[in-house]
Amino acid sequence: MYMKEPTQRISIRALTLWRLYGIIQAGIVALLVMGTGVLTYLFDWPMWPILSISIVLALIIILNIGIIPSVRWKRWRYDVRDQEIELQYGLFIITRTLIPMVRVQHVDTEQGPLLRKYRLATISISTAATTHKVPALDEREAEELRHSISSLARVAEDDV
Repeated sequence: MYMKEPTQRISIRALTLWRLYGIIQAGIVALLVMGTGVLTYLFDWPMWPILSISIVLALIIILNIGIIPSVRWKRWRYDVRDQEIELQYGLFIITRTLIPMVRVQHVDTEQGPLLRKYRLATISISTAATTHKVPALDEREAEELRHSISSLARVAEDDV
């Protein structure tokens, strides 16, 4: 039996945030390119190191700013039901996870400086075995989801 994929999406502002992360990563690699360029000039090294790092920089820019955020956003889905939480995510390999409500121990919201700037938050759902995260939700939605999961987990625990 094939189950339909989850219906809820994370915030569209996740694209902007993830592209910003890509820009930061590209900036770090750009610093390496410039450093390699300076060393190549000072020590009269061959040009192949700077060329290869420049190619890596171009790939990082194309992938981490252009392609990966879009694919990641399209794949990230979730649903919260009375008995379980379903997550779906991944770039090339799509992972679908079912978390039984009776296994949920606690639910947290996380918000770093960049998430706060874009009014986003991440939900962390802890079980005895691991922690699952739903990234880049609107702040209000994250709070409502945290309370909803907490209430459903309490009810599920009382039923056991």
